[in-house]
Amino acid sequence: MPLTFAKDAKGILPDTMIEQLAADGAIRREKEFASDQIQPASLDLRLGAVAYRVRASFLPGTAKVSRRIEELTLHQFSLKEGAVLETGCVYIVPLLESLALPADIAAAANPKSSTGRLDVFTRVIADEMRGFDRIEAGYTGPLYAEISPRTFPVLVREGTRLSQIRFRHGRAQLDATALRALHDEERLVDCEGADLSDGIAVSVDLSGTIAGAGRPGIVGYRAKRHTAVIDVERRNGYDVADFWEPINARPDQRLILDPDEFYILASKEAVQVPPGYAAEMVPFDPLVGEFRVHYAGFFDPGFGYAGAGGKGSRAVLEVRSREVPFILEHGQIVGRLVYEKMLGMPKTLYGQGIGSNYQAQSLKLSKHFKV
Repeated sequence: MPLTFAKDAKGILPDTMIEQLAADGAIRREKEFASDQIQPASLDLRLGAVAYRVRASFLPGTAKVSRRIEELTLHQFSLKEGAVLETGCVYIVPLLESLALPADIAAAANPKSSTGRLDVFTRVIADEMRGFDRIEAGYTGPLYAEISPRTFPVLVREGTRLSQIRFRHGRAQLDATALRALHDEERLVDCEGADLSDGIAVSVDLSGTIAGAGRPGIVGYRAKRHTAVIDVERRNGYDVADFWEPINARPDQRLILDPDEFYILASKEAVQVPPGYAAEMVPFDPLVGEFRVHYAGFFDPGFGYAGAGGKGSRAVLEVRSREVPFILEHGQIVGRLVYEKMLGMPKTLYGQGIGSNYQAQSLKLSKHFKV
């Protein structure tokens, strides 16, 4: 029976409803889903068999993406046996998944956490769409990944998952009153007097006292340049020292971000996402354009949740400065975590035996690096 909703139902679709969307033909795929492809509140998207190196990033506007690819392609190559995507280049890859969404369901995409932590800039585009990572309700057509490695060259292949997509019926973001009530019930963040006016304010920890950071006094990592290739399918396979420089805390608890350098930092706050809710990291202030924080913004139900093995988890911050050096200070707000209701309870929560890599994290590099 096709998926239907009450007129006033609003929220993010859980895994059971994503499965039903696929059964209804609203999510189409060239190959059957992998067993772990559907997450508690999202679906991993897989790269197809062919990649196109293009001259520049683009938005299709009123055109189909395939037409833009024809106009801008420098060369194309197969991903069936794997291929290296070089830094500083822009690639477009058709995805194995496409959509035929009902008129009342929209979608939003984001890089997966491991993608963001490798500084692989990834966005999803669709035919005749005027924005990245946003799919309008009722969209029918293919999906494409735009991929641009910024720091490390990466090896990908057909089926590699760099992005994830959420499906939404209506809009159910919690306002300040509802968020405060949920915090009073569940303690969403571990600090007193938290700013909950427009989502949970997330600040950076430069104190040097982060538990589980690897060694005392480490506040983050700066990516090295001119490294070896990273195979994005290889877990726990690379020495940290070959790719990262640890950043030691300073007495003034500051960090100067150098232009075009990539940093992994951690939030001062430990947060959790209770069952029945999903969260997303959004910019603290779009007018603060000196640096970018957090490529990968989705937080699934159960992230940091005690009942799913979390006990509160830090948000790992993927930070890149822009044209000028910029000073970050300990406790400086860098983002906000906004919460939305789920349309139903997922079968499993983040961290409950589904291969979640970042439950109960503190300062943590991507899964590719040896612990």
